[in-house]
Amino acid sequence: MISLFDTHTHLDSPQFDNDRAEVIERARAAGVDLMINIGFNRETIPTTMELAEKYDFIYAAVGWHPVDSVFMEPGDLEWIEQLCAHPKVVAIGEIGLDYHWDTSPKDVQHRVFRDQIRLARKLGKPIVIHNRDAHEDIVRILREEKASEVGGVMHCYSGSWETAKMCLDMNFYISFGGPVTFKNARVPKEVLANVPLDRLLIETDSPYLSPHPFRGKRNESSYVSLVAEAAAEITGKSKEEIAVITSANGKKCFGIV
Repeated sequence: MISLFDTHTHLDSPQFDNDRAEVIERARAAGVDLMINIGFNRETIPTTMELAEKYDFIYAAVGWHPVDSVFMEPGDLEWIEQLCAHPKVVAIGEIGLDYHWDTSPKDVQHRVFRDQIRLARKLGKPIVIHNRDAHEDIVRILREEKASEVGGVMHCYSGSWETAKMCLDMNFYISFGGPVTFKNARVPKEVLANVPLDRLLIETDSPYLSPHPFRGKRNESSYVSLVAEAAAEITGKSKEEIAVITSANGKKCFGIV
């Protein structure tokens, strides 16, 4: 039986309120043996922790999303630090910069991003990076804050190969989701083809960014199988080989034994 690792999902999303247990069951039936659920603000961190405590195959990443940076209050960073002592919390994230949605000023995003990288270095936790239309500033801040000491994941990577190389040099894995399955996704396919196999991860980001042929519909963790198929086609490997490689990479990245 194929064994897959969905390294980025949001199973606590309200979009799953009516059938969450069935969605998780479908993922398991599709061979998804491990999942990282992402808690990224005051609402989703507690629900992420609940899932991680309920299911032994679901782990948690907790952090503050750049879109919500402006809502971060004194004490929230300490809260994240306390949660990182939990055995199921394996990363800080998703954190980063988002210049698409104009909800948090750039200076606030930068400060919150830097604070969380410093916390990750203090705790020795990898970080999960959200990057939307902010490639230059992401790379610059990661370098300035010595993020290579902890590394982590460039989540749902959408940048160029040049930027990917810089991230690889800083000890990051490059993760691909549904968009790499799209017929017109020339750049993501080219980047995936160039990423060293020992630095490749796959994910869904469900309920967002559904792969082909479910584009535009609700995504779910079982669809990581379709991302594995696309990665296999692009790399010339079998789907089983991609599953083994990406699962081993995910376990190493997140320190899961």
